[in-house]
Amino acid sequence: MTARTAEGEVIATRHDDRRLYEGVRTRRVLAFLIDYVTIGILFIPFAILVFLLGLLTLGLGWFLYGVLGPAVALIYVAMTLGSPRQATLGMRMTGVRLERLDGGRVDSLLAVVHTVLFWAGNVILTPLILLAALVLDRKRTVHDLLLGTVVTRADR
Repeated sequence: MTARTAEGEVIATRHDDRRLYEGVRTRRVLAFLIDYVTIGILFIPFAILVFLLGLLTLGLGWFLYGVLGPAVALIYVAMTLGSPRQATLGMRMTGVRLERLDGGRVDSLLAVVHTVLFWAGNVILTPLILLAALVLDRKRTVHDLLLGTVVTRADR
């Protein structure tokens, strides 16, 4: 089934509508910053719990500090991006969501893999890898391309 926009553009599928991607890069950056702050705030109560656990275990519990940051971030992503809304709190605030191109739902596992690929790509290939969103179709990043996902405006 095809449709036409007011400008006469032919749209074969929902993801072919260019209006879905207007302002997505900027919104995505803002969402990342909001999520970064949110994860930092969530880290505080867990850090206190690990501190108390360390006191109870005569210091052994403090070894958990090494994995606490990534663990809090991955749980946050799994619970928000992997939810039916398919968006983290920052993404909801900026009006974007993650979608699969095959029409399926983003589950917790895909959300975590998406985030791990994002960070791995930045560590291995430097943050310059994010410049791919300037030239790839639908303003996708490399990890979006690898997983068959796209970030779209939630209001369209």
